[in-house]
Amino acid sequence: QVQLVESGGGFVQAGGSLRLSCAASGRTFSTYAMGWFRQGPGKEREFVGGVSWSGDVTYYASYAKGRFTISRDNAKNTVYLQMNSLKFEDTAVYYCAAGGLAGSRETNDYAYWGQGTQVTVSS
Repeated sequence: QVQLVESGGGFVQAGGSLRLSCAASGRTFSTYAMGWFRQGPGKEREFVGGVSWSGDVTYYASYAKGRFTISRDNAKNTVYLQMNSLKFEDTAVYYCAAGGLAGSRETNDYAYWGQGTQVTVSS
């Protein structure tokens, strides 16, 4: 069992940066691949990116490549999403997820979800 809590969301102007954190409880965190998803207003939840259990391999949606970076610190049971050059269309609730196949873009593949953190980008 893993509990996930996201933080770091907020308001930012277009072109700015935010770093989201996802803190996990449970001794098995380091064995799970992790994913980040987002859900914008009136949209379905979509894959942002993911990271392998070791942190050695990362995966990104096309819109995130070059702007977003995922990393993890297994000693701190935390995974991060660094977002740079934010755009208005990045406005969404961002979720972290665990228990899926590494790099999976399917929400059904993940067993554990956080409650989400709101990111609002003003144009």
